[in-house]
Amino acid sequence: MRLLAAVLAALALAGGARAQVPATAPIKVKVFVAAMFEIGENTGDRAGEFQPWYERYWRQSAPRTVRGALKPVYCNPDGVCGSTLGMGKVNASASMQAILLDPAYDFSQTYFVLSGVGGTPPSRGTIGDVSWATWLVDYDLGHRWAPEENTPGAPTFMPRAGYEEYRRFKLDPILVGWAVRLSRGAPMQDSDDARRYRMRYAGARARAAPSVMVGTHMTGDTFFHGPGLSKEAQSIAKLYGADDYVITEMEAAALALVIKRQWGTGRILSLRGAVNFDQGAPGETTCSISTRRRGKQPAASPRPSPISAWSARASWTTSSPTGRAGGMAHRPSEPPPNERRKTRAAPPLR
Repeated sequence: MRLLAAVLAALALAGGARAQVPATAPIKVKVFVAAMFEIGENTGDRAGEFQPWYERYWRQSAPRTVRGALKPVYCNPDGVCGSTLGMGKVNASASMQAILLDPAYDFSQTYFVLSGVGGTPPSRGTIGDVSWATWLVDYDLGHRWAPEENTPGAPTFMPRAGYEEYRRFKLDPILVGWAVRLSRGAPMQDSDDARRYRMRYAGARARAAPSVMVGTHMTGDTFFHGPGLSKEAQSIAKLYGADDYVITEMEAAALALVIKRQWGTGRILSLRGAVNFDQGAPGETTCSISTRRRGKQPAASPRPSPISAWSARASWTTSSPTGRAGGMAHRPSEPPPNERRKTRAAPPLR
């Protein structure tokens, strides 16, 4: 897939033309790409979430240490920066806060791409899907109790008053729609292993070929698994007035809150590849499938890439629409929506 390069190119151009500035001036960050984990090195070994971005944009960039961040920040001459923030809400948001407050960087007109992998309910998605978030919802904030301590079949979650401003975030629908238009119809990579794995599930959506999706990304610090908790996540999304829950992940809502307190949420995109289902196939117990999982990859996959959207998302970041190296430097056919309104102006903050 090549269209994510067009998305990033357009976002980078939103920050204005490249300019020569003194070495002591802060770096004007046009796009910040946030990945959550890397397995080993940034290049040359088994890839986690950061490696494809690094190999595409920062091979020649020096690491920049930020006090309080988990990993260094990398920036290329076009103002595209990124870092590995760490897994989980506290880990990732601590790194994001440290980076945002570092005076070496100017984030006043930055577009943020929150990137990673996650799970999907088989009723809404399949392994290999790539999803843009319309909403980011916190799965954890509220009251919970054990199912046996309630009426059978009744909900075991209740929202807590006072959390309204930081338990859900609606992302700018114009910006999200723009990203979806650039990526809709992009060729999705697949594998025989993934196709065979999907056939273990009965539903048509779970068995479908990968596609570009939109919906709610559910942020929880636990690897919740099984049809019961999947149903609960869907009910929380509906309870909060969000769209269908399509991705479970561990960081995005927390990162959105950190960014919101500095710059609003009007320039945030969340992109996730589905690398597992959030429940086992018919005949599998939740306990048995959960104990086989390792990190964020499906139990049937020896690596993140062969049976996931990882290969599709990686190719988005390694090819420009023109086939040239340095895809951030060319002008895409469609600029970000806010840039059509006023060239080089920061979009309205929400």
